[in-house]
Amino acid sequence: MQTQNQNQNQNPTRNRNPNRNPPEDFTLKETSPNLGGSGGGRVSGIDRVSTTFDLVEQMDYLYVRVVKAKELPPKNANANTNANANANANGSSCDPFVEVKLGNYKGATKHFENKPNPEWNQVFAFLKDRIHSTCVDIIVKDKDMGNRDDYIGKIVFEIYDVPKRVPPDSPLAPQWYKLENKNGQKIRGELMVAVWMGTQADEAFPDAWHLDAAGVSGDGVANIRSKVYLSPKLWYLRVNVIEAQDLQPSDKNRLLEVFVKVVFGNVVMRSKISQNKNVNPMWNEDLMFVAAEPFEEELVMSVEDRVAPNKDEVLGKCRVLLQNVEKRTECECVNSKWYNIEKQEGKVVGRIHTRISLDGGYHVLDELTQYSSDLRATTKQLCKPGIGVFELGILSAQGLSAMKKKDGRGTADAYCVAKYGQKWIRTRTIIDSSNPKWNEQYTWEVFDHCTAITIVVFDNCHLQDKDGAKDAIIGKVRIRLSMLESDRVYTHSYPLIVLHSDGVKKMGEIQLAVRFTYSSLYNMLQLYAQPLLPKMHYLRPLSVFQQDSLRHQATQIITMRMSRAEPPLRKEVVEYMLDVGSHMWSMRKSKANICRIIDVLSGLATVNRWFDEIRLWKNPFMTVFIHIWCLIIIIYPKMIFTTILLSLFLVGLLNYRKRPRHPPHMDARLSHADTATVDELDEEFDSFPSSRQADVLKTRYDRLRCIAARMQTVVGDLATQGERFHSLLSWRDPRATALFMISCLVAAVVLWFTPIQGLCVLLVLYVLRHPRFRDKLHSSPFNFFRRLPTKADSLL
Repeated sequence: MQTQNQNQNQNPTRNRNPNRNPPEDFTLKETSPNLGGSGGGRVSGIDRVSTTFDLVEQMDYLYVRVVKAKELPPKNANANTNANANANANGSSCDPFVEVKLGNYKGATKHFENKPNPEWNQVFAFLKDRIHSTCVDIIVKDKDMGNRDDYIGKIVFEIYDVPKRVPPDSPLAPQWYKLENKNGQKIRGELMVAVWMGTQADEAFPDAWHLDAAGVSGDGVANIRSKVYLSPKLWYLRVNVIEAQDLQPSDKNRLLEVFVKVVFGNVVMRSKISQNKNVNPMWNEDLMFVAAEPFEEELVMSVEDRVAPNKDEVLGKCRVLLQNVEKRTECECVNSKWYNIEKQEGKVVGRIHTRISLDGGYHVLDELTQYSSDLRATTKQLCKPGIGVFELGILSAQGLSAMKKKDGRGTADAYCVAKYGQKWIRTRTIIDSSNPKWNEQYTWEVFDHCTAITIVVFDNCHLQDKDGAKDAIIGKVRIRLSMLESDRVYTHSYPLIVLHSDGVKKMGEIQLAVRFTYSSLYNMLQLYAQPLLPKMHYLRPLSVFQQDSLRHQATQIITMRMSRAEPPLRKEVVEYMLDVGSHMWSMRKSKANICRIIDVLSGLATVNRWFDEIRLWKNPFMTVFIHIWCLIIIIYPKMIFTTILLSLFLVGLLNYRKRPRHPPHMDARLSHADTATVDELDEEFDSFPSSRQADVLKTRYDRLRCIAARMQTVVGDLATQGERFHSLLSWRDPRATALFMISCLVAAVVLWFTPIQGLCVLLVLYVLRHPRFRDKLHSSPFNFFRRLPTKADSLL
């Protein structure tokens, strides 16, 4: 490894040829799984299997539902009736539990103390591929105080006689069965059970006991089951601090330096010091917070006086419950209120004038805008109906890297987390497998197809109740919905790429099946002319500082709420899904953005080379054709715009054959992850503030990283705009390209029959129109352009 690092430092520009093919290990591979038992990876809207699990491979399970028992014999009872009667009269009740045995696999229910008629209502699921027995034994045992399990009775089912159930059939009704002793004789006591063969589509599947739970102890069993989580409903809380009156400072002879400190939850914000140095200060300043329903915290406002550089005197406080705060959906002004500020002893020492509101017209940004999975406003009245459905089938993974040691060998306990909108899903954990198979399918309602879904594979480190353990990251996949053709099933194996401090590493592959289906083509195309974010973001925009601060607050709230679920979604999982800390300076990201700009501008260089070839008569036929075309344009100037638009239409038509056939994936070459040097990676993975020595160097270095992070964002935004221009005709978003081509064709026809002089007059009048005739929102072409996809989705 040391030699490899030295070679990287000596040749930091290795493998920088943009035309080389990416490594084979990092490529996207198309697969053909047996989806829903249909026999292929292409499932059309007509040929779908009549089940909700048509994007995953069918997995057969043997289900055993243990409901309850009755009239179980007491402890130390014999098999004969007289003995049972005597024991029932003199002995104590048993402590029953049920053990389900299938070959070498065993599962057990919880036990009850002194309860002859227990009720468990627990389901056991055994994967058919791992069954190597012809019968299943359901054994009732008595757990005594000496930790020795006493045999009570059992029921035996032959597997070939077990009925098969396929949803939407109703659940199989459990029945009472007489218990048998070890000799096959009927004994006292009955057990209500149901045994059937089913698939992962069975409603008993999510909460069933699986074979993977056999090696998990304690509360870790809950951490391996699949769950669905919902993000809390977030609001922007705006506190407009206007003024204060009748303050009572301790020293009335000095000039006051009064400010307002507002505390909400764990967030503390301060206003500026009032310019009025008297007891009636004024501020008229907005302080923004993020609040989540249900509103549990209260808003605390305190008026303080800076009596010394490091000493503040609290003049008074007031508390406000958010349940009493007015909610607004537009830019209308809410009523202001006067609040009494009090000392600790309850004495009123003044008043503060504020305007507090919950702004529901914004979308609370908890993700980066370019990766956002939801763009709706907080208030439901401003949310438009859904335009379609997105379905995700998480099939399996292959060749996962070992994340921990078990019995002297490397292993992984992998599970997947996917987020789209407010809905988070977590698959079950497959224990001790480098090639796990989940075959779980999930569905999301889509309100805006210009969004992206994020799928991440993690290694579960909370199976043995270890304190301080963190789930390790195995890899991430991000898919933009607008780049998917409607009603087509995409089945691909995505590389799981993770960047470490010692370089980029492929952690395995994950096989997914995705499908996006829209309900109305008109409603979907109409979105291209609408603003990307709700109107409040444009009518009353937030500053860059406010956006960063509010996004940090939103991620902290979501992390806290998810950790309170059962089982919890861990902090490290939520923060990685929301890309917390991704804005920090990185030489690798800056180089990647610069290369994106060069790639965008390469078209201009191509046009320049083509013009030089025309000018130098390297192709005489083309040069003569250009001469004739220029003469025609000079004679008929109205053909200029028509020719340009028709050329764009033809270029887009020719590019249709080269349109992307696969969804985007994490590209190590585009991210410059495979060419980053050790020093660059050490800088990228360095903590903030820096952990390097020398205080002066540390301060300057951290300041440089903050400035460079801004530059990095600007460069990335420039690259994004250029890539959107390329997306107009590249068919990355097939609907947007088709819409642009049709617009070009229609515009070309209109311009052909319209005098150019009249168009120029209308254009000048439109551009120089009076401000009262202008709309505060962006125009439809601008909104269409903002919704075009970019290569930012493929960056690590």
